[in-house]
Amino acid sequence: KLRSFEKTPSDDSQHIHKDQAEEAVSSNKEIILHKDEAVPRGEKTELTGSRQGLEEDAHAMKTQDIRAHQNNLKQLCRICGVSFKTDCSKRTYPVHGPVDDETLCLLRKKEKTATSWPDLIAKVFKTDVRGDVDTIHPTRFCHNCWSIIHRKFSNTLCEVYFPRNSTMEWQPHSPNCDVCHTTRRGVKRKSQPPSVQRGKRVKTTVERAQLNRGVKNQQLKQAQINNKNLMKEIVNCKDIHLSTKLLAVDYPVDFIKSISCQICDHILADPVETTCRHLFCRTCILKCIRVMGSYCPSCWYPCFPTDLVTPVKSFLNILDNLNIRCPVKECDEEISHGKYGQHLSGHKEMKEGELYSYINKGGRPRQHLLSLTRRAQKHRLRELKRQVKAFAEKEEGGDIKAVCMTLFLLALRAKNEHKQADELEAIMQGRGSGLHPAVCLAIRINTFLSCSQYHKMYRTVKAVTGRQIFQPLHALRTAEKALLPGYHPFEWKPPLKNVSTNTEVGIIDGLSGLPLSIDDYPVDTIAKRFRYDAALVCALKDMEEEILEGMKAKNLDDYLNGPFTVVVKESCDGMGDVSEKHGSGPAVPEKAVRFSFTVMNISIEHGNESKRIFEEVKPNSELCCKPLCLMLADESDHETLTAILSPLIAEREAMKNSELLLEMGGILRTFRFVFRGTGYDEKLLREVEGLEASGSTYICTLCDATRLEASQNLVFHSITRSHAENLERYEIWRSNPYHESVDELRDRVKGVSAKPFIETVPSIDALHCDIGNATEFYRIFQMEIGELYKNPDVSKEERKRWQLTLDKHLRKKMNLKPMLKMSGNFARKLMSKETVEAVCELIKCEERHEALKELMDLYLKMKPVWRSSCPAKECPELLCQYSYNSQRFAELLSTKFKYRYDGKITNYFHKTLAHVPEIIERDGSIGAWASEGNESGNKLFRRFRKMNARQSKVYEMEDVL
Repeated sequence: KLRSFEKTPSDDSQHIHKDQAEEAVSSNKEIILHKDEAVPRGEKTELTGSRQGLEEDAHAMKTQDIRAHQNNLKQLCRICGVSFKTDCSKRTYPVHGPVDDETLCLLRKKEKTATSWPDLIAKVFKTDVRGDVDTIHPTRFCHNCWSIIHRKFSNTLCEVYFPRNSTMEWQPHSPNCDVCHTTRRGVKRKSQPPSVQRGKRVKTTVERAQLNRGVKNQQLKQAQINNKNLMKEIVNCKDIHLSTKLLAVDYPVDFIKSISCQICDHILADPVETTCRHLFCRTCILKCIRVMGSYCPSCWYPCFPTDLVTPVKSFLNILDNLNIRCPVKECDEEISHGKYGQHLSGHKEMKEGELYSYINKGGRPRQHLLSLTRRAQKHRLRELKRQVKAFAEKEEGGDIKAVCMTLFLLALRAKNEHKQADELEAIMQGRGSGLHPAVCLAIRINTFLSCSQYHKMYRTVKAVTGRQIFQPLHALRTAEKALLPGYHPFEWKPPLKNVSTNTEVGIIDGLSGLPLSIDDYPVDTIAKRFRYDAALVCALKDMEEEILEGMKAKNLDDYLNGPFTVVVKESCDGMGDVSEKHGSGPAVPEKAVRFSFTVMNISIEHGNESKRIFEEVKPNSELCCKPLCLMLADESDHETLTAILSPLIAEREAMKNSELLLEMGGILRTFRFVFRGTGYDEKLLREVEGLEASGSTYICTLCDATRLEASQNLVFHSITRSHAENLERYEIWRSNPYHESVDELRDRVKGVSAKPFIETVPSIDALHCDIGNATEFYRIFQMEIGELYKNPDVSKEERKRWQLTLDKHLRKKMNLKPMLKMSGNFARKLMSKETVEAVCELIKCEERHEALKELMDLYLKMKPVWRSSCPAKECPELLCQYSYNSQRFAELLSTKFKYRYDGKITNYFHKTLAHVPEIIERDGSIGAWASEGNESGNKLFRRFRKMNARQSKVYEMEDVL
């Protein structure tokens, strides 16, 4: 209360009152100077005294004015400004401090971490009350605002009753203050400047005020001294905390004050800082608050245990590095303050017998408590246990455990055992010292640790620390089940044909269900996969929050149950040179095949339109590319590939004609699936669609053009091939109904030579298109260096020399190391204007320089159209110019580079020039439907396979999947 009465107002109010006082004094001064000539010298001295008296009187009136303003503030709500006199409930609550019991129960029920009123007021009303000053802001709020806080955390809309922008803004006290307008009328009467004739009386009043102020100051100082002594008696910590006299260095007085507790004057032990920036020992201020009320002992500003925070780390470092002398007798060692507890524990171990010895007269010597049996411990502590139980039932609702753990925590803090205290506090708050199994699983996966490596780390940490920080492997496997397919229940309507209705299906063998007989083709492979429908359900449950947020963003009701249309991109790619492992199991090829899918977008039918509620932002990331099947097999082995992927394709075909029923957001919703197989490179696409290999006369997988036709007509082609047409052509190829010759039959079926077994969408894989075109430019660079346009008949040795010259120059100028096989990164660096500039240094003819630069410039203008995820948004101008650029590119190939493209053209050059605009018009993008995410997943496959070096091959594939 002392602080609130004597506290100075804010800068604004000080400035206003200072101006008022100066106006009053200046007006008096003018009166005195105006009559100066007519007043004798003796009276002039008396007038000077009256001027000083006026200043003192103005100060006294200002203090009285502020007190009246504070009394009025006590009757107002801090948040809404309503007077407590008009409030029907008459219930008020402090702005600072811990919440009441009813609010605390609500917060615990809703699992909220906030426990103090300032936090709740900041969350609900967007108002920060931590920096409030009691001369400006009220210190309590009304029951109506309390009800609004409750409605907020009870998930009830409160904006109807109290808009967020309606909180009261409080201004410093001023002459026109609305809070105390009525009070200021009386003050204005008193503040009128007295006349000169009343100088003597004013002087007498001033002398009386000075005398009273001196008496009050003496009384205040005496009260502060008595208050300090009282607080020291309350904390009684002279045997626990270290005196500042033990400091080894003679520090300045101000520095010693800054590192000492303002209650006990000892060196700070477990220091805490209040909102008013004062420092205390934790135990000292907690005891003072308990006894003397929730105020800061230094300035009497409101302070609660929840407001106490740890000081900044730099201050703690300074405190820990202070050198002190050991207070133990016969020990003159100087140690740092931070290591005092460790040093003192050494003395305790030496004198343990003395510390714990109990002096009794005769009889058996008394044993220490820790050395007793459990029964004897209970007998000795029975009285204390009874007292603790009575206290817990009276104060803490019978929670004996909390009382005992708090006592233990305070004892550790008092002895500076902060490390153990922090661990105990973590256990009390429910965090514990161990990590959650899901966190341990994430650590294991992200650090690429095998099961044996993780188990070794788990045992080592447990043995060294004596605590189970990491969880055992069985706990990780249990946590993993919730993240894998087969965890969530679902249903198909109608049920899937030839697919089990059991939903608890995790990882299954890729060869399961394959009928084997003696005459069958031997399958030397290891394959592991998920069931397709279970994997899709798992992916949808992972995206549950995004789906519900997307519905909210489109202003759709949460209770809509569909049907939702899910568009899925399928990708499949082979990996060569997978290192052989020394594990048990059959001898398998050193190659692998990985089949994956990506949920591209989800839409819902609403009225007569389809609204898209989810679209994958990064469709080529390995994070959204979900693995479905892994096999150690060669992608060229048609029999093995069909044996493993056929059940998977059968599941996909069954899902096309059925609807998924899945609970999402507490409501059973309906999903339909659209599958688009676009993530295949040229080689695998021809394999699964039954086409001849990429060196075939039939150059394209989208149209029926031959290589000669494509070279003569570079641009104008349309997409004609489809999966259904390929199946029909295969039947013609198999049965030959028209009894034609091989050449005639081959011309009729346009290169179909095997049965297509996976339905794909005729498209271009952007990644492999980029790599294929970069490979062709790499060859053009070599031919331009060797001037092949002049002399087409060149030996292999000469061509090899051109390649070596180009590799050496690119390494020097572009830092591009030569590679046996073109990679995506090499292709991206190679296709640039800087590379062409470097290559032109090796070409003598200026005309060829211009042709090569124009060819590269046109290619770089066309490339973003098929590489971007949404060309209509990312590069609309280049999309409009694509037809012109492709025709100009084709013209250059047929004129300036005719030596290379006379009667022939590469597969990807043909697709780039002829089919890109039609695909973008149909799908909206080429880059978004590429296989780049699957390629990134291949890197993870290689990394995980190396990670599991000593496991069996069968289990290793499960772990990698």
